[in-house]
Amino acid sequence: MNNTDKGQLFSDALLQEIKGRFHYVDLDMNGRERLFFDNAGGSFRLKAAVDALARIDALPDCPERIHELALYLQEVQARGTEDVRTILNAKGGSVYASLTASGAMFDMVRAIAEHVPGTNMVTTVLEHPSSFDAMSLYAERLGKELRIAKSNPVTGGVDVQDIVSLIDANTSVLSVIYASNISGAKLDIQEIVRQARAVKPDLYIVVDAVQHAPHGLIDLQSTPVDGINIAPYKFFGCRGSGISWLSERASVLPHHKLAGKKRDFWDLGSAAPWQFAVITEVVNYVCWLGSHFVAGGDRRALFAAGIRSIELHERALLSRMLDGNERTPGLRRMDNVNVFLDHEDLTKRDLILAIGIDKLEHAQAVREYEKRGVIVYERVATSLYSKRMLDSFGLEGAVRVSPLHCHGVADIDRFLETTREISQAFAGAAAA
Repeated sequence: MNNTDKGQLFSDALLQEIKGRFHYVDLDMNGRERLFFDNAGGSFRLKAAVDALARIDALPDCPERIHELALYLQEVQARGTEDVRTILNAKGGSVYASLTASGAMFDMVRAIAEHVPGTNMVTTVLEHPSSFDAMSLYAERLGKELRIAKSNPVTGGVDVQDIVSLIDANTSVLSVIYASNISGAKLDIQEIVRQARAVKPDLYIVVDAVQHAPHGLIDLQSTPVDGINIAPYKFFGCRGSGISWLSERASVLPHHKLAGKKRDFWDLGSAAPWQFAVITEVVNYVCWLGSHFVAGGDRRALFAAGIRSIELHERALLSRMLDGNERTPGLRRMDNVNVFLDHEDLTKRDLILAIGIDKLEHAQAVREYEKRGVIVYERVATSLYSKRMLDSFGLEGAVRVSPLHCHGVADIDRFLETTREISQAFAGAAAA
């Protein structure tokens, strides 16, 4: 077994530096101690990102002017645009800043579905509603067949062949998620793209990378897709922003834009330069982290090293959570606790877990965790954000647990102790 299959933790000294760069990691805004394990719903915020938003957005200057501060804002936007390319390793194409990543997904799917010939569209059952509903809407509106790849209840993901088998010469677009926001399972995007294009070389492919981007490296040079989105608020940044990239051919498809703008321009209205400033601070941070693991290199090399270190640290945390330690059993060995979709190969998983506690309804479990200073989230079949995915796995619901690389072993152990306390308390109550 490779020594990184179970991950590699940051040093204690580096972890303390990391925690110091984020808001509210150990204490909430009221100064109360807590474990925030709901980063899949919105991650810890970088202090530098929040500061950049306030500093840049406070300026009244319009970047579409010629005076000094307007030119400064143009530089902020240009630097942030290049940093989007740094994150994705993207060459050419267009960067699109929108209010939300969900809105951008609808825009990208619409442009492709409406203007690329074909009689069917392909997606998966595990998609976020923003991509699944966009595909459903335009398939129905355009009279195209929507083909949906099933999930794999063992891995928690979707098998490559189950996607590729739905693609043919008449497929106009494939929309696929990078990683499940319930199971944490990573889809093999590189192999999906390779095999899909073997079936149809000019196939348009759109990827939802919102959940995966903070946890693993994205490389559009090895996975050449036509559209991809990220959400800064789940990537150490701020709410109110969605960032997307479109390939050169996708960017010039007809779309909503001002008539006087270039064919590949996607932003509508005046730019919000703070969106780009926040992206730059995210990349600055990841590059700073990467500088602890590689000597020199360009910005992309430092960024790649930083993201890989995050991936390895989080994998070690996931291993600890599942297998525990000599004092506290992991979730896999804990009485009255179920780990759903527990695939053994941790290299194919991001740091997200779906669990259940016997004798305890999932929303009630979330409340019990909060009473003990731990924030998690329930995913239940009555939610529009969860039902389709849970149904595909044969689950009625789950407690979603999503720490971040800012956490350490002590945080995981505290979570395990809390879980054991809750599970024992309700097992005892049921027995009584």
